[in-house]
Amino acid sequence: MKRIKRRTKIARMNAFSLAEVLIVLAIMGILIMLVVPNQTGIATRTKSMEAQQELRMVHNLQYAYFLQFSKYSQDLKEINYLPHKLNTEGGTANYRISITEASPAGFKGRAESVVDFNGDGKMNIWEIDQEGQPKEVQPD
Repeated sequence: MKRIKRRTKIARMNAFSLAEVLIVLAIMGILIMLVVPNQTGIATRTKSMEAQQELRMVHNLQYAYFLQFSKYSQDLKEINYLPHKLNTEGGTANYRISITEASPAGFKGRAESVVDFNGDGKMNIWEIDQEGQPKEVQPD
């Protein structure tokens, strides 16, 4: 009997080396670090729309009050403004609305954030007057 020699072939698999995988992960990390700071500005601007909308509502209510009484009110309840519950108190509102000054000639309303959106220690503040255009006083 003749013996047959068998040759065993070692199967080679195509795969990435550990160094290649680490390089790809490092590149992905750098790209993420470049994109994330740009996204926080968008989130802050989106949340500031709440302040602008609420201030426009205060302006409309103040205007209706002015037409009826020929003066502006210092009191939010007097103009029938019902504030939303703040998220620091279990609600959803990010801004505290107030009227800082009022006279027969005009008023000034303010929306001050109760949350530091980007963690820089500054709170976002918006104001509106009898002209009806919200203005950002302090960016976040």
